[in-house]
Amino acid sequence: MEDDELAQIRARRMAELRAQSGGAPSSGMGGLPPGMSGGKKDEEEKAKKSQMEEMRRTMLIQILDGEARERLSRIAMVKADKARAVEGLLIRMAQGGQVRAKITEKQLIELLEQVNQQTKSETKIVYNRRRYDDSDDDDYGL
Repeated sequence: MEDDELAQIRARRMAELRAQSGGAPSSGMGGLPPGMSGGKKDEEEKAKKSQMEEMRRTMLIQILDGEARERLSRIAMVKADKARAVEGLLIRMAQGGQVRAKITEKQLIELLEQVNQQTKSETKIVYNRRRYDDSDDDDYGL
């Protein structure tokens, strides 16, 4: 049932993207001065980004249960890049057919641990301390 809904959303989104890409070249922007066409492109890019974000949100709503969505949103507040990576992984898994049912909070935690292991980076702290036996003592005139 969820797969059918996901397929319908994908098909609808693909149709929208095809309509947008097919309509852009024939919109007649060639006669506009160069400065005026940039504003329209910016608006189109913003609209496209907002549509992509909306599609991403709807897919995540279908993939995750409530507790998992809540946990992911809390992670996004602290580490937006890590949350974005997990969201991308979840969407790729859903598109590849690897997600059979809604992902629970426990499964999300397992995914987060996998992502942590893959992106683990060591933090190295180096202390540069001054030496007290400098030859600058001679400058004081003692």
